Amino acid sequence: MESIKQLYKIGHGPSSSHTMGPLKAAQEFGARYPEAASFNVTLFGALAGTGKGHMTDVAILGELQKTAPTTILWEPSVFLPFHPNGMTFVALGADGSELGRDTVYSIGGGDIVHEGEERPDAKTVYPLSRISDILDWADKSGKSFWEYVDEYEDSDVWDYLREVWQVMKEAVERGIDAEGVLPGGLGVRRKAVSYYLHASGHNDSLRSRGLVYAYALAVSEENASGGKIVTAPTCGSCGVLPAVLYHLSTSKGFSDKRILRALATAGLFGSVVKCNASVSGAEVGCQGEVGVACAMAAAAASQLFGGTPAQIEYSAEMGLEHHLGLTCDPVCGLVQIPCIERNAYAAARALDSNLYASFSDGRHSVSFDRIVEVMKQTGHDLPSIYKETAQGGLAAIK
Repeated sequence: MESIKQLYKIGHGPSSSHTMGPLKAAQEFGARYPEAASFNVTLFGALAGTGKGHMTDVAILGELQKTAPTTILWEPSVFLPFHPNGMTFVALGADGSELGRDTVYSIGGGDIVHEGEERPDAKTVYPLSRISDILDWADKSGKSFWEYVDEYEDSDVWDYLREVWQVMKEAVERGIDAEGVLPGGLGVRRKAVSYYLHASGHNDSLRSRGLVYAYALAVSEENASGGKIVTAPTCGSCGVLPAVLYHLSTSKGFSDKRILRALATAGLFGSVVKCNASVSGAEVGCQGEVGVACAMAAAAASQLFGGTPAQIEYSAEMGLEHHLGLTCDPVCGLVQIPCIERNAYAAARALDSNLYASFSDGRHSVSFDRIVEVMKQTGHDLPSIYKETAQGGLAAIK
């Protein structure tokens, strides 16, 4: 299993699969053909279906047009076999002859795979890739999940997580101050500042919940406007974990050192899902994005509140289990409806998962690993119209 640094990626929204991945592919292709007179790029499947709303064309054009004029073609009804997010780049010479082409897949989290390649064999950092096995390690060693991260990651992981935490905090704080309408044409107004102000007028319990909503809205709205965020595990679900950590940091006084350890634990759970299933909405639906984000945040909260490894695992399991079957059906292909509200709801659910697990001894019937398996199967069984194509569910109500 790869480093958690491959899960937490710092970049600009609104989508890790539709913005960050295509941008990376365009950068690589453009660098190979600096002599090209023009480029043609064809987007397929889910990438074409929601690409305009996700600013896929903006990302690609912004990169390739530095070299030569670029034309983008959209084929939302054509699904390439390897992955729903396919794109073909063609470089042309001055006489119209083809200089080269490459078909690339954006597989989620900003990662890409080229045609003819297998999913990349990521550099193995962890010898164990199932939570049940890591729990056994914890039981035998007396250590917790963050210590497993510390044992196998390079020493610079803590500096990296410190940067991740800083970007998360800045996204919350920018989002809380920002007002106005989000880009894209749906007329969605930013709500974070309103929720933040209204929260102050309630008693402690309602104030706490209102602030969590506000923080999640703040980061998700920053993502929707192309702001700088951290994939956790994706752009579309980037508001859940920062909301929970920022709230607990400011309201409970947890130190940055403890927050970084919670980030490590959350990253471990997210990486297990990424390794054994998927965090791509186009591949498994929003259960792989918001559901995994909820599980990560639940694990982080449980650790911060002193949960045992078993309670942490139970908390994460509930966070994912109760998002099983969640579809990815963004209205107009924008990462706004229902995505932004969904982040706020999942952040609150993560705290509820932690609370529920804290009343238990951590023993329960269905393991986190089993839920990951079911999530993967459920995602494969979902019709494609419910996996980031903007053709079904909420997206069809226009």
